Amino acid sequence: MRRFLRSTGFKIFLAVIATLLAGTIAAAVSHNNSTPATSVTSAVFGPLQRLSSFVSNGISNFSVNFKSSASLSGDNKKLENEIASLREQLVGFEQAKQKIKLYEEFLGVKEANPKDKFVSAAVIGRDAADLFHSFTLGKGSLNGVSVNDPVMYGKYLVGVVTKVMPGQCLVSTLLNPAVNVSAYEVRTREAGFVTTTVALSKKGLCTLPGLVSTTAISPGGIVCTSGIGGIYPRDLIIGTVTEVLNDSSNISSYAVIKPGVKIENLEDVFILIDFEGKLSAAQAGN
Repeated sequence: MRRFLRSTGFKIFLAVIATLLAGTIAAAVSHNNSTPATSVTSAVFGPLQRLSSFVSNGISNFSVNFKSSASLSGDNKKLENEIASLREQLVGFEQAKQKIKLYEEFLGVKEANPKDKFVSAAVIGRDAADLFHSFTLGKGSLNGVSVNDPVMYGKYLVGVVTKVMPGQCLVSTLLNPAVNVSAYEVRTREAGFVTTTVALSKKGLCTLPGLVSTTAISPGGIVCTSGIGGIYPRDLIIGTVTEVLNDSSNISSYAVIKPGVKIENLEDVFILIDFEGKLSAAQAGN
């Protein structure tokens, strides 16, 4: 008997009896109309029911939130697709705007020189290793293009054709030290030739060397082709003077010139295949 009274089963039995008695007393104190059995059951199992209800509500809310997250993910994907589409439209718009600008400027050149012959061409290749930004155009001898044809963007000179194939041609730009262009400054009428150096070319600049030390050319001056030599027509814009410096090797001065267009960004240009006063490739080579 003593062993039974000390056993775990007996202790559990006493705990259950004590719980039921506590429930009975609580039900009696509450003075409600429930039966003692109902009151005891409610008092004992009420907390468990509340815990179960809390867990159930939590699971339900998690399900709703999970569905909302899935819905938001779908909405984000839809917005990303719409943004990508708008970006593509914007790129197309910018390209169209650039072409309109090119043709508007070219129209003025064409009206001033109705007898000149032009070929429009797109840039189809660039050599990443070329420091002077030469490029390849998708027009060649089959389109009437020949060596020494000037290449223009609107009213601005870009460079000159140096190699021709049937369906394409290579253009050396103003940023190539091998390219020399007879030129003059519009305000002062001082003449010379535009070229560049490796150091200036890296900065996207050209130079008008050999000016007298007392030159009147100043920053902001416009430099254009003079037409001398028969390779470039007169009055194509080369660029704008940014500064005038003294040449350390002699007593002359030189003007630093920024080309009128960003040569490295060009996509479409015009090749001037014929103009009044043009020399043939054979004549220009002599």
